[in-house]
Formats: sequence, C-alpha cells, structure tokens
Amino acid sequence: MIKPNPLIDGTGFKIGTFASNADGGLSLATVPERWQARWDDCLTAARIADRAGLDFLLPIARWRGFGGEIRAREWSFETFTWAAALAAVTKRIGVLMTVHVPVLHPLYVAKALATVDHVAHGRAGLNIVCGWNPEEFAMFGIALDADGYAMAEEWLDVIERLYTASGPIDHHGRFYTLNGAVSRPASVQAPRPPVINAAFSARGRQFALSRCDRLFTVYIDAADLARQVREAETVAAAGRSVGLFTTAHVVCRGSAAEAEDYYRRVTVEQIDEIAVDNHMRDKARHTSADEYQRYRQRFAGGAGTAPLVGTPAQIADQLIAIAATGCRGIALSFVNYAYELPHFCDRVLPLLERAGLRP
Repeated sequence: MIKPNPLIDGTGFKIGTFASNADGGLSLATVPERWQARWDDCLTAARIADRAGLDFLLPIARWRGFGGEIRAREWSFETFTWAAALAAVTKRIGVLMTVHVPVLHPLYVAKALATVDHVAHGRAGLNIVCGWNPEEFAMFGIALDADGYAMAEEWLDVIERLYTASGPIDHHGRFYTLNGAVSRPASVQAPRPPVINAAFSARGRQFALSRCDRLFTVYIDAADLARQVREAETVAAAGRSVGLFTTAHVVCRGSAAEAEDYYRRVTVEQIDEIAVDNHMRDKARHTSADEYQRYRQRFAGGAGTAPLVGTPAQIADQLIAIAATGCRGIALSFVNYAYELPHFCDRVLPLLERAGLRP
C-alpha cells in the first residue's frame, strides 16, 4: 500500500530543504565552508533530512547562474535526474522536481515525473516555474511568453490527460499539439503527484490556487504572511484546499550572539558583491536606498527569503509564529546543509514536536 505523500499528508507543519542541488544553495557567501553541491554532498544532506523526518527535498532549476567571483549557482544538478537518484536512496521524504514549463514538453515531463514517482514509491512532487529569467531562456532560444500561466494550464492539462486516459490521446491546443500520445506508466499517485508553484502576480496566484496543491511565497514579517494566508483562502477555487508554504534561510547556533555574528559574516562581510548585484538588478530600480540595503542582505543570505537567525529555541519560536499565521509549511536553506542540518534537526525539531507543531 502506498503511503500518502509527506508533502500533503495533512500531518503537522511541513519542513523541507530548498536548493541543495545548487552550489551555495541560496547563499551568495564566499566563505570557505559554502555549500559545494557535489553529488556526495547532495546525498549526505538528503539522507540526514530523511532520517530526521523532514518532509521534502525541493531543488531549484538553474541553467546560467549569476556570475561573480563564485559564479553563483552556475553549478547545479538537473532536477529530474537528481530527484530520481535521491528517491532511490531515501525511504520517507518527499522528493520534488522543479521544471521551467516552456523548456520541457509535457509529454516528456509526464514520462519523467512518473518514472521518479515509481522510484520513490509515490513520494514525487513537481514544482512548476513559468519563467522569470530571460537570459536563461535565451540559452534555449526561447523568449518568455507574456501569457506563461495560460501555457502552464495547458501543459498541466496534457499531463493529467496522459495519466488518466485509457489509450492514446490527441491534443490540439494553443501551445501544444499531440497526436496519438501515450505515456505509460502513469504516476503512482493518482491522478498525478502533487504540484506546487511560487507565484506573486494576481494571474500567477489564480493559477496556483486553482490548479496546484501548494502555493509558495516569500514574506516580510508575520503580519504580511498572515495577510497572504487570508488572501489565498479567499481566492482559492470553491471546494479546493491549497496550503500556503513559505521559504527562509537559517543560521542556528548555540548562542544568539554567535548566530548574529555568523549571519553578518555570510550576508554582509563575505559575500560575492557582483553576484548579489546581478541577482538584484531589477529590485534596485524599484526600492528606496533603505529598502534596497535591507533586501540586499536577504538576497545575499537566501535569494530574498526571510532569515531565521538565533538559538534552537529562538528558531523554534520563529517557526511556531510562522505556523500560527496559518502557513502550512516551509522550505529552508543553509550555508552548508551537511554541517548545519544535523544541529537543526537534533535541537529544533524536538522543540517543535513538544509544541505540537509536528508529530
């Protein structure tokens, strides 16, 4: 019997890792201990997370990176292959793939996603990205489509039809044409593995809340996150329950002073300035100098995600406050997953269990 996917099984506040398939993870620090994302590194981090009872592994899909001294995120593993390999050596944790919709045809994705789901015995999931980086898409000779979410809806329609059809299907749509298409086996999970999406525009959120199972977002503070939860519940299609997840980068240490000192080191003192500037190029045009500096530190530490900095008790309190907004899960990044995950899992997770946040 296939167990429910831990990403959506309804038990507790969900916690996973984010971006461990890419060098540096989400950090743009130049420190010698920065994450290298070699295969053995990825394997170690996944096994730590799986043994500790974390709920999912979420990769990023990067092709070009952001340059600079460290050639930030230029080194990254392709996510279907990465997920299949990790699914084979883990036992409980959900394993996601991240895909840029315009880059991969839905017939290929249906076959690849089902393959990973079989390897994982029903633990696979899919993170849909419609596209935001024109330089990366140009590598494929593809221009960003102004109506990318319409493409994503048709793309997902095709995959769902391929899994549920009893025989070959024809599809003649705005973006895709298929003739006599078959994709067997279908996914283990029916009608398909869970789908997530990070959307910020009104159109994007309409897609996520009507077609996906989880919506990922970033937040400024707890009040902002609570507002987003309420809006998501209001906008979600009738009869659908779409949980809102968020993201954060973590520095957890034995004392608050140690955590703050290290956080300043990896977000201010020892960062790749060029890579940060490249990543924030558009952001700087639309914010005040004060806002730019505040968000610059967040981008240096975790691609604009919120910081969770402090002792295990302080980190646990911050996660409890996030859950209290109605948010149902979080994806976390670290400067070095293999070094820092054991401390987080050993010291923070028991506090969350005692608080009733996790089983």
